[in-house]
Amino acid sequence: MISATRRPTLAVVGATGAVGTVMLRILSQRADVWGEIRLVASPRSAGRKLVVRGEEVEVLALSEEVFDGVDVAMFDVPDEVAAHWAPVAAARGVVVVDNSGAFRMDPDVPLVVPEVNGHKVRNRPRGIVANPNCTTLSMIVALGALHAEYGLRELVVSSYQAVSGAGRAGVETLRQQIALVAGTELGTHPGDVRRAVGDNTGPFPEPVALNVVPWAGSLREDGWSSEEMKVRDESRKILGLPRLPVAVTCVRVPVVTTHSLTVHARFQDEVTVDGAREIIATAPGVVLFDNPAAGEFPTPADVVGTDPTWVGRVRRALDDPTALELFVCGDNLRKGAALNTAQIAELLAAELSHGEGR
Repeated sequence: MISATRRPTLAVVGATGAVGTVMLRILSQRADVWGEIRLVASPRSAGRKLVVRGEEVEVLALSEEVFDGVDVAMFDVPDEVAAHWAPVAAARGVVVVDNSGAFRMDPDVPLVVPEVNGHKVRNRPRGIVANPNCTTLSMIVALGALHAEYGLRELVVSSYQAVSGAGRAGVETLRQQIALVAGTELGTHPGDVRRAVGDNTGPFPEPVALNVVPWAGSLREDGWSSEEMKVRDESRKILGLPRLPVAVTCVRVPVVTTHSLTVHARFQDEVTVDGAREIIATAPGVVLFDNPAAGEFPTPADVVGTDPTWVGRVRRALDDPTALELFVCGDNLRKGAALNTAQIAELLAAELSHGEGR
């Protein structure tokens, strides 16, 4: 229980990373529910000073002692770092909100999207709450609202994922490739782009500049990628539909930030476009932007830097009155990572402040 005179203490672990940097901006923009905010990173980043809530804060090296007195810790670190350090923090009484993939499918760790299943934060046997993958988050708020009304029974998704999903290395690779291909005459012969780029493919198996790459993640069974499996498994867990049929193809595109998805969703009952549009327009955290006749539909260029899920191209399937087609965009560094983590942490702060937590 937090004293009525003390606001909870927050630690941001991975404060100097790509998502951590966005997190500090978000903490400065949202309602201030925190007392001390402690910034934590690897030893090589210790001593740096970062600005949060308008004040400079010195970065501390990750250690067991850094969690003393902390109530909630947000982890924006690689899977292997989270797998080791999140249980260490939890053992010291900290509630961890983890943005890695280390605990998402752990049955004792809730996978939470506040607009869809925020009540799940209260049941956390391991003291850890998981944040979904950025691709899942880019669509699941809108799908959750539609599922609550119509009952989702099948999902077919293609993603068009920004290079920032592969971290700073992905962004730098795209920028370097664009410089290499600028001013060259490409697109008339096989291998044009690859020859211009050479070995500079970074974290991607093929050039991403002037190209689309139908692969994201690592190889899994039967030719599926890890990113595709995340979308299937996480959607099932968040929506509470463990047997939901899901088919996913993940594609990397030459966009810096903001993931897009085409969504084919089949429901239990017949759907109407007007009904779906009303649900989407009134759902928390969702913006309906859908007037193709006027050239209005979401694109990454419109959505980047914003918080909501944007939805357009809403239409009923041509041959199935129970299915809808949607085009969805979401900033993968904001709602797709940092913002959802911050929203979960705010739920925990409210719970702890009312004496219902540890």
